[in-house]
Amino acid sequence: MAVKKSELYSSLWKSCDQLRGGMDASQYKDYVLVLLFVKYVSDKYAGRDDSVIVIPAGGGFQDMVALKGSKHIGEGMDIVIAELAKANELTGIIDVASFNDPEKLGSSPKDRVDRLTALVGIFEEPGLDFSRNRADGDDILGDAYEYLMQHFATESGKSKGQFYTPSEVSRVMAKVIGIEHATKSTQTVYDPTCGSGSLLLKAADEAPVELSIYGQEMDNATYALARMNMILHGYNTAEVQKGNTLADPKYLSELGGLKTHDYVVANPPFSVKAWSNGVDTAHDPFDRFTGYGVPPVKNGDYAFLLHIVRSLNGTGKGAVVLPHGVLFRGNAEADIRRSLVQRGYLKAVVGLPPNLFYGTGIPACLLVLDKAGAADRAGIFMMDASKGYLKDGAKNRLREQDIHRIVDVFGAQRDEPGYARMVPYAEIERNGYNLNIPRYVEALGGEEQQDLDAHLRGGIPVADAAALAPYWAVCPALHDALLGPGDRAGYLSLRVAPDAVRGTVYEHPEFQAFQRSIEATYGAWAVRARATLLALSADTKPKQLLPGLAEDLLHTLAELPLLDRYDVYQNLMDYWASTMQDDVYEVVAEGWLARPTKSKKGHYTSELVPRELVIARYLAPAQAAVDEAAAALEEATRAREELEEEYAGEEGVLSDYATAGKLDRKAVAKRLKAAGPASGSAPAKRGRKAQATTGTMFAAQEAAEAPTPPDTDADELAAVRAVGAAFEAEEEAKAAVDKAKNTLEAGLAKRYLAPLTADEVRTLVVDDKWLATLHQGLSHELARLSGTLARRLTELAQRYAEPLPALEAEVATRQAQVNSYLATLGFSAN
Repeated sequence: MAVKKSELYSSLWKSCDQLRGGMDASQYKDYVLVLLFVKYVSDKYAGRDDSVIVIPAGGGFQDMVALKGSKHIGEGMDIVIAELAKANELTGIIDVASFNDPEKLGSSPKDRVDRLTALVGIFEEPGLDFSRNRADGDDILGDAYEYLMQHFATESGKSKGQFYTPSEVSRVMAKVIGIEHATKSTQTVYDPTCGSGSLLLKAADEAPVELSIYGQEMDNATYALARMNMILHGYNTAEVQKGNTLADPKYLSELGGLKTHDYVVANPPFSVKAWSNGVDTAHDPFDRFTGYGVPPVKNGDYAFLLHIVRSLNGTGKGAVVLPHGVLFRGNAEADIRRSLVQRGYLKAVVGLPPNLFYGTGIPACLLVLDKAGAADRAGIFMMDASKGYLKDGAKNRLREQDIHRIVDVFGAQRDEPGYARMVPYAEIERNGYNLNIPRYVEALGGEEQQDLDAHLRGGIPVADAAALAPYWAVCPALHDALLGPGDRAGYLSLRVAPDAVRGTVYEHPEFQAFQRSIEATYGAWAVRARATLLALSADTKPKQLLPGLAEDLLHTLAELPLLDRYDVYQNLMDYWASTMQDDVYEVVAEGWLARPTKSKKGHYTSELVPRELVIARYLAPAQAAVDEAAAALEEATRAREELEEEYAGEEGVLSDYATAGKLDRKAVAKRLKAAGPASGSAPAKRGRKAQATTGTMFAAQEAAEAPTPPDTDADELAAVRAVGAAFEAEEEAKAAVDKAKNTLEAGLAKRYLAPLTADEVRTLVVDDKWLATLHQGLSHELARLSGTLARRLTELAQRYAEPLPALEAEVATRQAQVNSYLATLGFSAN
């Protein structure tokens, strides 16, 4: 079976739980990622003569499995890892952590054995069998690695931002430098502070050709992560060097200067105070400060930026994450900033949301560098993308729609009010080369202006209604259906009651026609998407499938008014992440098979084809019978509870048969048996059955008409018989529900085990599951459109509904009432 991302992520994080208590969360990666590496390369390459990774005798994952339960398991795992490292020149990379460390893995030998045995067992689970995963080229392991890196960064209590750049930010950076236009494998991409390599890899992944990869990282453990990361992502030839980039850059030209690159991406540590240690700032041999000036001794932001500028070739492009302070700080940094602007190297500044990065909550920005065409550049493209994000736990993150919007607007270099604009150099010069984004991109929204005259005299201001112009452009007659002339110029009145606004909008012919046009346009995309999805096979690359569907959706919806196409796009991306991704990987690996499973209760279902889909398409009558029986049971229960409430209270005639207001069924049955059958018992039974389906009090009426034995309380006996009938009717209704459910389950079993054909599975999954769910998302967006208009108009109507004179008159009336009441009590209002 294919490795599913959700199962893989769950298993890997479960392995982290085995390490809790013995070490800081920042150290989990030293153990879990090594085991992930050993397991992956063992599954993929063991026994192969043509593999890029050699799995030597005694150096594979199965050798670790053989150690489970052994008192020497920790020592043995270290030996296995050392053998694998030695065979692949990975010494000092994958063998940096000891699995025999009592301080981190348990001082008690038994505790250590149990912990490591459980840890190996997690990686031994079938869900982590990479040898059977057929979705090659889709980097499922690389994604899992990124998942773990994100969680390590979240959990870690120290240095947590130094080795991981959120993948969403990495993708934005890769796209804004235009790396997708790379054409030759000789072109290079470089990260001078590469950390675990995630940013560097995201950039390389965007290129249509395999670029030459270069990275440098100072921290030893993080450098090791980067080397493993490259291999897990399939970039075995990537070069990653260890060392201080500013003091000891490893990539040099033949002449001894810095090697230059086509693309550079970087997320250097913010505002490093000791950046100049080991750097000859007066006579830098790499010529990084010439023409710019030396950055402040206690702030290294511009030191990294100038290193990047010097590392770009004549047409090179780069993107670097830095704190907003680089945009406006003065003194030496102001001089450097002015020089960068005047040379034309700075193409764009993109303001990012706050709290995106691990280890800091401050907002950061992207500086986009481009030496190509620098001499002809007329300004800097400024973007404020700080408002587009989703709060995710303690952090914020960019949504897919936020990423796409940044990239789309940047690529088109188009002005958007409150979001982006091209700022000419003359304006920047007038501002003293201060690049603080709010100086150039004014935020929309803010505090809403109130109309004082409308508060005084009522009416909806024309200006407020005009702000809804996009709606009126699509539905001009809807404006007149909702709004009419006011009692004076410049003001309107609402033609319908406030609570009728939404219905008026939704039912208006123009709005319904608008909805149909959107449905038709979306439907054209759905037809194309359906054909693509029905054609899924073992040759499909899931990661290539999604962009095609998503980009087609955005293009299809591009010209539609009102509808935010990015919201619809986000719906697709969210559903892909939550459900479709796993489904597609399963179909690619296993084919169109339902693969049903049976629960302990004997009920069949399937992850790919859930039972609800099979029921809806093939067993609707059986489900209707269950629903009908359940409704009858609910009615029978309600009737029994009504009798219980009437008779079982402290003053009720059956209080002797109840505890805490609940009747004892056995006591009631015993009393009925003692009383003997009522006359016409057969009709009584039919009456009880009718009660279960109609909720009548037939049984109570019957009991009242039945003869009463001598020396018996007639009211009590009638109540006992009525309650007994209600209990019996409820039991009959329960039996009917069970019977209907058994019939439904039998039908499901027959359908699943027949089995469902490949064509049936295709229809159920593509039409009834994927496309139906996505269409629900579109319906939600359409409902939101009508709701937004209705809510705004209702808000305006209510805001100005009671003008000040009316309020003053009401206050006067209330005051007169209070004065009158005081007078009756002998008090004077004066």
